Amino acid sequence: MSADQAQATMPTFFIPHGGGPCFFMDWMLMGGPADTWNGLEAFLRGLQARLPHKPKGIVVISGHWEEKVFTAATTEQPAMIYDYTGFPAHTYQLRYPAPGAPALAHRIVGLLQAAGLPAATDSTRGFDHGVFVPFLLIDPAATIPVVTLSLKTDLDPEEHLAAGHALAALRDEGILIVGSGMSYHDMRGFRTPAARAPSAAFDAWLTDVVAAEPATRWQALKHWSEAPAGRASHPREEHLLPLMVAAGAGAASPGTKPFTGNVMMADISAFQFG
Repeated sequence: MSADQAQATMPTFFIPHGGGPCFFMDWMLMGGPADTWNGLEAFLRGLQARLPHKPKGIVVISGHWEEKVFTAATTEQPAMIYDYTGFPAHTYQLRYPAPGAPALAHRIVGLLQAAGLPAATDSTRGFDHGVFVPFLLIDPAATIPVVTLSLKTDLDPEEHLAAGHALAALRDEGILIVGSGMSYHDMRGFRTPAARAPSAAFDAWLTDVVAAEPATRWQALKHWSEAPAGRASHPREEHLLPLMVAAGAGAASPGTKPFTGNVMMADISAFQFG
């Protein structure tokens, strides 16, 4: 790695992680077109090409882990958490053997606590499907250490923005910060015409907000539930809050939308900061 690369600031990302193990099975078994997830798969496979250099480590905030306080996993060799049901048997054999990074986890906790945010560690947490499914595409060699960071169960958007902001310094240390969720997540709406209008309206709002100047972006995301079709797109916001962490860590970096697609009749998008 060159000196210039070592000093290059990492972008941050919010990625849709798909539906269950969607990239590793025939989606027609779930009643959809075989190519449903092809566009998102291609984006995730190409994500490393968007980086200034290979990350020294990755922090992933998944919509599938909540704790009373922000919690970083210190697990050295995380196991798989197959937190999906009704999928083909082989999808419960998927493995993502990336190592953990206990020292990075402790640094995360220190940064959060220094910012006045409650934080703790967990020495047993494995990789849920919001982590191992997309990262089997992003880094299939599993060579980059991964630390998972929980959401906080109160799901307060500003606190999650603040958590991201507290971690922004990691970007200059070669650490990639990724929020893993879905920009639309109404499970009753997917695969029905009811998903079309709210997902499109909320996606358009998110696109404008992410591209806004940082102070405006922060205030808008803080009040996301007042956005057009906000609550209709997220009856419960655990899959949206990873975006808040990514945006908070994005700090003053410009925001863009590097991927958008329509799956199961809903618009879904990824966002990048920096």
